[in-house]
Amino acid sequence: MAVSGKKVLIITADEFEDTELLAPMYRLKEEGLQVDVAAPSKGKVKGKHGYEVEANLGVKDISMDGLDGYDLLFLPGGKAPSKLRDIKEVQEIAKAFDAKHKPIAAICHGPQILISAGLMQGKTATAYSEVQPELKKAGATVKDQEVVVEGNYVFSRNPNDIPAFNREMMKKLGR
Repeated sequence: MAVSGKKVLIITADEFEDTELLAPMYRLKEEGLQVDVAAPSKGKVKGKHGYEVEANLGVKDISMDGLDGYDLLFLPGGKAPSKLRDIKEVQEIAKAFDAKHKPIAAICHGPQILISAGLMQGKTATAYSEVQPELKKAGATVKDQEVVVEGNYVFSRNPNDIPAFNREMMKKLGR
């Protein structure tokens, strides 16, 4: 089943984990999806290993009404989520996707944004090993496995899990 015509919103910041953003992003583009990248401000963001990605949106410029056009929210890891998690607009975007039961895919430290948005209570999830205690404290059940699918959510731990993460993320998009 083709997924072209669908849209994905990626939220990131400087010091994202390069592989965790780039491999899924190119997989989405390969399938013909429109991918928008949002950061604290529009412009280039740089990964931990030096790769740059153009953020065509600033998170404060995204209208809540405009989120209806997106089919999935993707939250890559690295140090970026710790820079994003306390930004009100980022939390509101995550809450809006959750409220409409739209898919949310988070890898590594990505779930930190969902923790700060108050969305992890009662969920089953995984994340990077250092984030797993935070998930438990937020009321989530943690499974230390390559991918966890919980309702409209897809979670993975680290770059080694990207094949399983991408597979489950694509299923959420109808592929």
